[in-house]
Amino acid sequence: MSVATRIAVYPGTFDPITNGHVDLVDRASPLFEKLIVGVAASPGKGPALPMELRVELARDALSCYANVEVHGFDCLLANYVRELGAGVLLRGLRAVSDFEYEFQLASMNRHLIPEVETLFLTPAEQYGFISSSLVREISRLGGDVSSFVPPAVATALEAQWRERAG
Repeated sequence: MSVATRIAVYPGTFDPITNGHVDLVDRASPLFEKLIVGVAASPGKGPALPMELRVELARDALSCYANVEVHGFDCLLANYVRELGAGVLLRGLRAVSDFEYEFQLASMNRHLIPEVETLFLTPAEQYGFISSSLVREISRLGGDVSSFVPPAVATALEAQWRERAG
């Protein structure tokens, strides 16, 4: 095993981090010396939560994992992964519908950073239907998202919608 393959990057917007994301980290962290959760700025996606808050919430949710670090980034993922010296990109697949998009991303990343492998993991069955966008919408409309996200995330989402409502 090369030094690079001992470091994995799990990138995403994590807007917000969900129990499905935490499940993937839980299962992936023993596989690597270091797992870096890279919170993408993603201004084009118009995230509901500011990047600094998304990083803070992810750090809180993942604080029990000694080999997991959470950092924000606002550059091309390929450059970020190369800068970190990582050899693996970790991606989650919830359903077959995710595969086409993820396959396209993996192929592009293979072209940009051929020295890095993409590893796909699926979440536990009870998390397969959870997506950040669904969680945001349920929360924005006043629904209870506490069974889908860590407690601090549910609280932060409530506060976000109250603040926006003014």
